[in-house]
Amino acid sequence: MVNVQKEFVEKLFSIEGKVALVTGATGALGSAVAVGYALAGAKVVLTGRNAAKLDEVAKQIKEEGGECACVAADPAVEEDVKKAVKFTVDTYGELNILAACHCFNKPANILEQSVEDWKKIMDADCTSVYLLAKYAAEQMKEQGKGGKMVITSSARSKAGMAGYTGYSTAKGGVDLMVQSLACDLTAQYGINVNSINPTVFRSDLTEWMFDPESEVYKNFLKRLPIGRLGEPYDFVGLAIFLASPASDFLTGGNYDATGGYWAC
Repeated sequence: MVNVQKEFVEKLFSIEGKVALVTGATGALGSAVAVGYALAGAKVVLTGRNAAKLDEVAKQIKEEGGECACVAADPAVEEDVKKAVKFTVDTYGELNILAACHCFNKPANILEQSVEDWKKIMDADCTSVYLLAKYAAEQMKEQGKGGKMVITSSARSKAGMAGYTGYSTAKGGVDLMVQSLACDLTAQYGINVNSINPTVFRSDLTEWMFDPESEVYKNFLKRLPIGRLGEPYDFVGLAIFLASPASDFLTGGNYDATGGYWAC
């Protein structure tokens, strides 16, 4: 007899009642994940550098019946990360899910890029993930109930391009960090760590790429079997899946969310 029970299946994708800390919650992807988690029944702590924008996202969540709280923090600053984790626990009693959805880029040819800008990209996109994972893992270990870490990386982690010496390097580091964190945390502490690797999705920074008459748009579509660029909501399902019991056997994975970009 197959050992799959109705109760098991019914709860497979549930994150109801879980406590999630979402970074980059003012950005296009982070806000979509935060709202998605809240509507799926999680208690969500929104964090980012802009308190006013956090309040806007929180207002939407509460208007739609979700539960959330906000704390302004910079994920690249160690004391801010500690503050965000402490705020989460003080507010909701524990931390079950870390969703790192923040990112930063300042594209430039290496001959024109300052060392300071390169370091800023590395701190914002790579060091920040280390800090979040470290202090979230400490809290999850103390709770003794495991946890889930869902880290936003990029399609550019495995495919460089002009002007992306900083960003691609940082995201490549994130992918390897996710794999190493899984080795550190999953078997011993029950903390699963995975990344979502999206291609271009709509945001304030990328809106110009969505002009169907532009050569950039047309060139992207040549590499996208799905036939369109991404929208922030395209990643909500994968973010919920990786935070839910349905992904309990998955860890250390860098999951393609590129619309087939890596296939071409």
